[in-house]
Amino acid sequence: MKIETVQYGLPLMSMRVFQRRRYDDRITDWHYHKELEFIYLLDGVLESYIQDEFTVMKPGDVIVIGANQLHRDRIYSDPGMEYIVLQFDIRQYFESSVMPYYRIFANPMFPLSSLNYIFAENPETRRIVGECIREIYAESVTRSDGYELAISLLIKKMFLAILRSDVRQIINFQRNVEMIRMQPVLEYIESNLFGKILLEEASRIANLSYYYFVKYFRKVFGMSFLAYVNLQRIRHAERMLLTSEASILQIAAEVGIPNMAHFYRMFRRYNHCSPSEFRKKRLEWGTGAMTKQPKA
Repeated sequence: MKIETVQYGLPLMSMRVFQRRRYDDRITDWHYHKELEFIYLLDGVLESYIQDEFTVMKPGDVIVIGANQLHRDRIYSDPGMEYIVLQFDIRQYFESSVMPYYRIFANPMFPLSSLNYIFAENPETRRIVGECIREIYAESVTRSDGYELAISLLIKKMFLAILRSDVRQIINFQRNVEMIRMQPVLEYIESNLFGKILLEEASRIANLSYYYFVKYFRKVFGMSFLAYVNLQRIRHAERMLLTSEASILQIAAEVGIPNMAHFYRMFRRYNHCSPSEFRKKRLEWGTGAMTKQPKA
């Protein structure tokens, strides 16, 4: 068993997507990684093992593997098989408007592979998700103007299809009551993003005790209150890096993280690169500059 470090082919999108034909029929070692993984089989037969689940995949089949889920596979056809693998850090694709869904798909305690029954029983959802994976791969290769937007929309389309096809209601999502209660808190965060945001004030707005609010917020959003605030600040910093000529020092102060060491640390945690690297690479890619895909 080993921890796999995913080398992003699209580092600013925290994503690796590749198409490959395999011939070696040896079973791979058990491994896991922090990224979600989708596999779309194009040709051949693949045996997939995800913890205690076993699936035989045929052309057109799709499976999803959750973050930190143990998995391995083996080719079960001659001559080999061909597939598209999509691996990404889900945190990059959830802004504030869809944060309630984050806790479903990013919860390390939720075995995301339990939703694979959807692909087995619902041909339409399987087709939609498979097409999305193929389109994501095509966008990652051509990198035409707006490919980042296209990929983000396709990711959300995949999760929407899965969410609405969960007839077994494995995903227990109590959106209405929880989100109605938290909406004023989100508005408080948004309106004070560039100044002080106090947990005590947020708990008062939610009409909850301080200690219960801490637990309740994490339950609803799948992350702590502080982590959510930091995420929103970093997202705003990303937009400023790409749409203004302000210095990194100015941007850090603008988004409410004036301590530069802390700002750099937080930014790297979410983007796996420094703010200057983010600005340089994203602007280069925006002009159509191509970078090589990593070898599979």
